Amino acid sequence: MHSDWLIGVDLGGTKTEVLLMDRHSTEHYRQRRPTPAGDYRATLETIRTLVLAAEARAGVSGLPVGVGIPGSVSGVTGRVKNGNSTWLNGQPMQDDLRALLQRPVTLTNDANCLTLSEATDGAGKNRHVVFAAILGTGCGAGISVQGRVLSGPNGVAGEWGHNPLAWTPQAELAQRPCFCGRYGCNETFLSGTGLSRTHQLLHGERTSAEQIAERARQGDPDAGATLKQYLDHLARGVAAVINVLDPDIIVLGGGLSNAGQLYRDLPPRLSAYVFGGECSTPVVRAVHGDSSGVRGAAWLARPQ
Repeated sequence: MHSDWLIGVDLGGTKTEVLLMDRHSTEHYRQRRPTPAGDYRATLETIRTLVLAAEARAGVSGLPVGVGIPGSVSGVTGRVKNGNSTWLNGQPMQDDLRALLQRPVTLTNDANCLTLSEATDGAGKNRHVVFAAILGTGCGAGISVQGRVLSGPNGVAGEWGHNPLAWTPQAELAQRPCFCGRYGCNETFLSGTGLSRTHQLLHGERTSAEQIAERARQGDPDAGATLKQYLDHLARGVAAVINVLDPDIIVLGGGLSNAGQLYRDLPPRLSAYVFGGECSTPVVRAVHGDSSGVRGAAWLARPQ
């Protein structure tokens, strides 16, 4: 039966992945292809090729498709905006995919896909309000209420990455230019790129976020000092969310979410910034890890 099958597509900056999944969370087919960066039409064709391959495995056609993109869809124009894969911006991508694939297609932000995946059958299952954040090359987030992702009339619900880092002096904000045209966004502090920038500002050394986290784990004093500063930044960013939303759980995905120190050292820092001086909000790693994006896109394809 058609309704048993779900197809999700995760459109990343370097790779595009398709997943065929059933309603019981069982994965049946998965394939990746390089994303044709800079070429919008070729991007659409790559998605079409992957969807048809997944359908061939299912043995049915016309299945609805969910697509996670590195950007959002404007509620005003229906076109992509805020995408760091800039060749998507301004394009009527949802309409174009519906015309190309001749079926229902739903697009949403990749952080919303992480949120939907974790709220449906991951770390946030059975939680009323879930806040899920990607700490990767960039920094984005999504909000789920009773298993449904909020997008909002402007399509920016959960765009945590592009608020200034709370309780930060102006001089520090000014050291962090952001691709969005402003300074001191959460993304410029809390992404892997932001962690590298913190290390460079503190110690004059350029190195990757993964190396900093590993060196800190091994006891390197410079990396340890950088990670301590990062944890304070992250505590401020997360506490600002708790002060507005007070979610039942905070789920972390993206490359930096693999740093085990976060789950030990972040929660005790939150109460210093959360209004009222107390905080019991659990902070946990995404259960589905790197698969959460494409799994969330598949759940997006469910008829509501």
